[in-house]
Amino acid sequence: MTWTEKDLIQFKSKNIDKEHVDTQINNFKKGFPFMEITKAATVGDGLLQLDEEQVEKYIRKYNYESTKLKIVKFVPASGAASRMFKSLFELNETRPGSDKFNNKMAEENFNSPSTFFSNLKKFAFYKNLQETAVLKNESPEKIVGQKKYHDILQALLIESGLNYGNKPKGLLKFHHYADDSGTPTREHMVEGALYASGNNEVYIHFTVSPEHIEGFKNHVNALKPVLEERFGISYYISFSVQKSSTDTIAVDMDNKPFRNEDGSILFRPGGHGALIENLNEIKSDIVFVKNIDNVVPDRLKTETVNYKKALAGVLIEYQKKIYGYCSKLNSGSNHTNEVLGEITDFLKTELCFVPDSSFDNMDKNQKATYLTEKLNRPIRVCGMVKNEGEPGGGPFWAKNSDGSCSLHIVEGSQIDTDSSEKQQIIEKATHFNPVDLICGVKDYRGNKFDLTKFVDPNTGFISEKSKNGTDLKAMELPGLWNGAMSDWNTIFVEVPIITFNPVKIVNDLLRPEHQPK
Repeated sequence: MTWTEKDLIQFKSKNIDKEHVDTQINNFKKGFPFMEITKAATVGDGLLQLDEEQVEKYIRKYNYESTKLKIVKFVPASGAASRMFKSLFELNETRPGSDKFNNKMAEENFNSPSTFFSNLKKFAFYKNLQETAVLKNESPEKIVGQKKYHDILQALLIESGLNYGNKPKGLLKFHHYADDSGTPTREHMVEGALYASGNNEVYIHFTVSPEHIEGFKNHVNALKPVLEERFGISYYISFSVQKSSTDTIAVDMDNKPFRNEDGSILFRPGGHGALIENLNEIKSDIVFVKNIDNVVPDRLKTETVNYKKALAGVLIEYQKKIYGYCSKLNSGSNHTNEVLGEITDFLKTELCFVPDSSFDNMDKNQKATYLTEKLNRPIRVCGMVKNEGEPGGGPFWAKNSDGSCSLHIVEGSQIDTDSSEKQQIIEKATHFNPVDLICGVKDYRGNKFDLTKFVDPNTGFISEKSKNGTDLKAMELPGLWNGAMSDWNTIFVEVPIITFNPVKIVNDLLRPEHQPK
């Protein structure tokens, strides 16, 4: 690809190498290969199911070990809440009394605007609506009764009201509390105190959009003294933004660079997979990862806290085994058939990693090198919930580029659904990914892994978008828990559905889990 001097200056300003952009252009041209899934990970075959006794055992293990560890809770929180209000935005842009408006209001399903308006008083932000300049202390319910729906939408969505259509999810009122503080940010801070507190210190890192940092900081500063006194802990809250160096080039429908009116190249955020760079800068032993919108009020936190601790206990147990085996392999005197056989069996049966066919023909030293390479990697324990029809990726066995086979979180778009064989595998899947990860990011010598070395660059997503009425193609980097963690050791553990309560649309807040008793 031939680039102009102006292009090269633009790349430099974003700290992006020309070769990296060339690779992205080629990815648009050739597309990304499908994942070669071989079977679904199910209970007893790639997925652990813990009984009550095991849950208690792992909780005790974590409680004991956590006092000796640096723990960080990592919360991707950069997403704007605009998608939560998609149906309300559409209604707001529709003329009152028109057929289109009346048809939308006639819908009676759970996600409909009519459900929103008829349950208005149940939302935690209800009384804040009344305080907006738009409503001028009028009762929101009275206005709904008068069918002045646009007044309510203005009060909720735009800047002269609550401005919820432009704020990040982390700063919206989700839950009812007497002190008027029920945001997802508050819920994550409470969770941090309950399961991510080491030596009475709680470290939480939020990834946010640049324009929202001040709002988050102000909100956190207001919450800190209250929660620190309640839990007897100290919070250390940090923030980062997605790096511009992880932006991806956009192209036109002929795979040529898409240019803005001023001739500059259009770059777009690379998706949540870019956050592997942010995660890589976290200095800790264990990192809890959970999305900003997957929270519940305090009355329902017990199960979430217990399973978070149990998953961390599983991580610690497996980590200790891996560290012990890596030490043996690197001692130089333990390359006996018995030791190599024991470690190989652990790799296959407990880490669910099946070496490629060349492994059996290796000599002892080659096997020791191979096993060390496969064991000495970042490790993650991933909670998986039973599939009840929710969208999202799931746990599968899949072939790797070197011919080995291991566990992966795979999105639907990564699977060739035109293949009847792959479709049959999908139909046998029993669980899906709620983004409930506990990550071990240090090697057996105590050195932190460079997480960017374990990304599969051959995974990603290409989608069609538009700008100013012109079609374009956009690329997302390998997803944070898909391709960005492709070469990690992975353990799947079943967790109860009550630990998964995402808020994707505003009406999700009407579900019993998000309401007071």
